[in-house]
Amino acid sequence: MAVFGRITRLTLTMAERMDRAYAPFGISRGEFDVLATLRRAGEPYTLSPRQLSATLMLTTGGMTGRLDKLERAGLLSRNPDPHDRRALRVTLSDRGLEIVDEAVAAGLAVQREALWAALDEDEAEQLAGLLRRLLNATGA
Repeated sequence: MAVFGRITRLTLTMAERMDRAYAPFGISRGEFDVLATLRRAGEPYTLSPRQLSATLMLTTGGMTGRLDKLERAGLLSRNPDPHDRRALRVTLSDRGLEIVDEAVAAGLAVQREALWAALDEDEAEQLAGLLRRLLNATGA
């Protein structure tokens, strides 16, 4: 109980810190996830809404809300798929690419600060290995 209680508390604490890290960029963690997924797709930073929903494990309705907000902010665009007139493609805008790259750096800084405040490099590697084993054992 102590292990999972601490993991839960750490998750909640870091979620709040990540929210604060992304706030200056005008995005939430969920919106960051959309932008980061497009970024990881590589040039031309384009995926279908269905691919995004599957990757982020979101309903189509949940994805539509995020895409609407990000499109209004000019961070991505939705355009017809050139190979299927019934489908759309979601593409990261130049501004969206800037924002996600800056937000990644800000988020990593928050994570490093938390990690290095408590652990040295060897301890961090050991913790990562132990958590990997636990995740694998639970089928996560």
